[in-house]
Amino acid sequence: MGAYLNSKNPFGLFSDEASGTYFVDKSSILDELIPLASANNNTIQPGEYAKGRSNKFICITRPRRFGKTVAASMIASFFSKGINSRDLFRNLKIGQSVNFESHINKHNVIYISFNEIPQNCTTYQQYINRIEKRLHNDLRKAFPQIKSDDTVAVWDLLGDIYEEEDARFIFVLDEWDYIFHRSFVTAKDQENFIEFLSNLLKGKAYVEFAYMTGILPIAKYSSGSELNMFYEYTMVTEDRYSEYFGFSEQEVDTLFERYQVQVQENQKVTREGLRIWYDGYHTKSGIRVYNPRSVVASLTNNNLGNYWTSSGPYDEIFYYIKENLNAVRNDLILLISGIPVAAKIQEYAATSMTLNTKDEIFSAMVVYGFLNYDNGCVSIPNKELMDKFDDMLRKETSLGYVYRLAKESERMLQATKMGDIDVIIEILEHVHNTEVPLLSYSNEAELTMIVNLVYLSARDQYRIEREDKAGIGYVDFIFYPLRKDDDCIILELKVDHTAEEAIQQIKERKYMLKFEGYLGEAKKYTGRILAVGMAYHKSDKRHDCKIEILRDRLL
Repeated sequence: MGAYLNSKNPFGLFSDEASGTYFVDKSSILDELIPLASANNNTIQPGEYAKGRSNKFICITRPRRFGKTVAASMIASFFSKGINSRDLFRNLKIGQSVNFESHINKHNVIYISFNEIPQNCTTYQQYINRIEKRLHNDLRKAFPQIKSDDTVAVWDLLGDIYEEEDARFIFVLDEWDYIFHRSFVTAKDQENFIEFLSNLLKGKAYVEFAYMTGILPIAKYSSGSELNMFYEYTMVTEDRYSEYFGFSEQEVDTLFERYQVQVQENQKVTREGLRIWYDGYHTKSGIRVYNPRSVVASLTNNNLGNYWTSSGPYDEIFYYIKENLNAVRNDLILLISGIPVAAKIQEYAATSMTLNTKDEIFSAMVVYGFLNYDNGCVSIPNKELMDKFDDMLRKETSLGYVYRLAKESERMLQATKMGDIDVIIEILEHVHNTEVPLLSYSNEAELTMIVNLVYLSARDQYRIEREDKAGIGYVDFIFYPLRKDDDCIILELKVDHTAEEAIQQIKERKYMLKFEGYLGEAKKYTGRILAVGMAYHKSDKRHDCKIEILRDRLL
């Protein structure tokens, strides 16, 4: 066993994960990878070997915290002959495979996590030297009969081992693109790293198969075809392997049932809450997936909160938007309003970090998981990300009118609760007359966008749903308070109708029934229920508003 060759480290990582309360068994991916392995191939079902060997270079890219490292450590733990992992895997789904016994712990595995750097690392050369030296030492220790010294390149040493010992290797390479995010790495360093991977893997008979993960798709077209042997599987472009990254609806159902057993008292997480906070991503085929790390953290901590994006501040989102504010500023209104924006998602190369056009910006944000892409449009996937967009809109003055609208939202919510119609109309008039260039208020959809912005700060205290089924119809907005004793708000919009008509519709269609038993739960809201009617009259460009208390506070 060594640092990289047949290391016990990935087994330690995966066994810890597998022993967790909220572990999801994704080991079926191993059944898809076994045909790539050459050892004992006579045990593989007819046709599988030939099919698999034509595609022995796999690169799976996903946003961070989507289970890539767990999968990589699982793959290394299963195949590696450096450990005995049979007891762990026989109880997982892969344990039922006909190929289980012939491949469990039967292969040489080189597992490298590229997110490890030397102490006090300041240059790419220090970084890559550490990797080469540790791999070189592992190989010389495992194959002492092969003569070499530190001047021999690791790919030459691997080639000599194959010639003399007929030994082949499975490569499991995690976070391959890590150095592209490091400040000390230059463009030339990035090219050298691509060349290092190419020299290590491309056209080498000693490669049994290579499994690589990261966030960024491989930069195929940046400087040639160094890594064009890889088949890339992204969430946007390929459906294969999608079920192994992220949690499905059924898997979250199962985890929530475990949570209900585990947390007997004071349960603060609801199944609907998990959907609102962490759902919203889509695979190529349109299947919805949850952010797995956030779901597990939420259930473990008995709290619906922001986990996935907590590793970076809101400026992480702004980093992409600031590259061309003029191109995306208006689209931010649509995205914050929950309206998808058409975009052409492009091949996003690791060595091409310049983002000039709207499509390039949105492509990068999809790759990093800040936006979802589905059916030709991008959208903000869930509340976890929406909160970060909210933070950005309220803090970045460079966003111009979008920033000013967001700041007004604090005053708007207070005026609504106080029933201050004059302030509400003042803000709406200001928005329409001076701020928003892309709207004409020709229909209720455009008015809806503005309402989302002017009530932006309300999301700190409310979960806001649009077009929610309530009573015997659909209401434009329902504000569900996070505290059950806070005011409940039902908001209906009208164009060329009166605010009174909006209030009447709320009453006639019994929208307030939504608060009498929130989503079928036993608890009820005890705060006031406010009906808010807003109207815009195109003929004289006049706004109107009316607020009525449908139910007073419960004692």
